[in-house]
Amino acid sequence: METGEFRGFEVALHDPGIAVITFNQPQRLNGMTQRLKRDLVETLLQAQMDDAVRVIVFTGTGKAFSAGDDISGKKAERTGKALMPKIPGGHRDPIGTYEGLRALSQTLNQAVRNLDKLSIAAINGAAIQTGLSLALACDFRIASREARLGSATLRFGLLPDEGGQALLVQLIGVAKTMDFLMRSRIVSGQEALELGLVHEVTDPDQLLPRALELAAELAHGPQVAMRLLKRTIYNAAEMTFAHALDDIASKTAISDHHPDAREGVTAFQEKRSARFNQPES
Repeated sequence: METGEFRGFEVALHDPGIAVITFNQPQRLNGMTQRLKRDLVETLLQAQMDDAVRVIVFTGTGKAFSAGDDISGKKAERTGKALMPKIPGGHRDPIGTYEGLRALSQTLNQAVRNLDKLSIAAINGAAIQTGLSLALACDFRIASREARLGSATLRFGLLPDEGGQALLVQLIGVAKTMDFLMRSRIVSGQEALELGLVHEVTDPDQLLPRALELAAELAHGPQVAMRLLKRTIYNAAEMTFAHALDDIASKTAISDHHPDAREGVTAFQEKRSARFNQPES
């Protein structure tokens, strides 16, 4: 995948196959634009198709992971190259809003969730509205003790229109989602842990090292089986039990015959650590 500085974020690749996407506009609290989202979708597509990438980590600079869409009304002077050409934005009228959300804004969270490769949100600061929904779309979330998470769209008379309400229901259930959204709650990292929004909380200076440590652990696992398992877990959240059984059976037909499965059994019998993801001879 392409690395370097883009408009609103930068991409770096670390061994063993960890792509770190860092939002780098701290002066604007890493607010997002439609163009930034479009470029992120392209970046994630590249990550999906690049065999050198195993895990994706999102994080931010300054006081925010991402404080949501940039609604300051001020023209942003963003450095870095554009990945995708500029296209007309939405919100000119009702149908423009509908089309803009479906084609531009919501596609980012779909791209994150549709990745076969695992993703981690390292939430360094404010994760609000768009920033929150992006973090919720990731498979793992680690928050700094200085993080603040919330939707708070009702404070502006707006809706969590990029799927935040659905992601919250999946993670914490209907009752807690109702309380969280209707009361426009913004919670600390520790409160987010207690609610079930994040997996763990760290000190600020340990956030990225911990995220990279988890990413390395995941990257060393059997990638084919893990990607199949990720898909079947999310499928199971929306399937009947019978359909979920059939889904995992079809994926097991792939994983059982992959070299990683043979290596896993052999390593167990030889009482050693498995060496997964070796090139096929």
